Amino acid sequence: MSEWFDNQRKPNSNFRRLLNERIDKANPRRKLTSEEEKRHSKLQAIADKLRRGENVQNRQLKTWLSEDEYAQIETEWEEQLELRQELKDKPSDLKRYEEKLREATFNYNRAEGYSSKGKHSTAKKFYNKSERLCEDALEILQELLHYDSNLRVWFDRDISFEVGGDLSADIVSLPRLVTSRSHEKLSDDIRLTSKLSVKLAAVERAMHNIGKDTAPASKDDVFKLDKFLNVDD
Repeated sequence: MSEWFDNQRKPNSNFRRLLNERIDKANPRRKLTSEEEKRHSKLQAIADKLRRGENVQNRQLKTWLSEDEYAQIETEWEEQLELRQELKDKPSDLKRYEEKLREATFNYNRAEGYSSKGKHSTAKKFYNKSERLCEDALEILQELLHYDSNLRVWFDRDISFEVGGDLSADIVSLPRLVTSRSHEKLSDDIRLTSKLSVKLAAVERAMHNIGKDTAPASKDDVFKLDKFLNVDD
């Protein structure tokens, strides 16, 4: 997994941790009743099972989650399904970049093939052609993001055109689309998560809420606050 991909998760996770720490300090957990201890124990067992990658039946979740907590699973998974559908409708503007990168990769692979056979003169021609196509792809990328910065979400890494950055006109460093099957792709869409992860997040929130007179911020509240704090000046 790429360092950039990991770093993308840090702001949200750090913000959630700090938010919950402040809420915990203002609203510490009271002594649990026997019924609450039993529920916490059952949810802990469910969470452990989910962390191991094992499936948990919906009826078990319904038994130990509140109606609202269980409904949140359905809501969040519906958002995931909508996102997956959105990813099928790739903006047409991206196809120019994708096609140019595909041509560059094709020529690079041909160059590698000739080089492995000792045909270095022929290989050099294809390397040069691949390099020119990579330069074209980089120009297209700059143009696309200049006119629509929202397209950044479709790429597998952070993109910076500053001097000294990681981006250059070569096969390895050019960004791939998150929908690509390329071996050079660094990550999938960071917004995507599995059904199991959605269930685990709901169970962990429910465990955190037990014994709290005031429930901590919901996922939606955390998202809104995080978005607000990250708005550019």
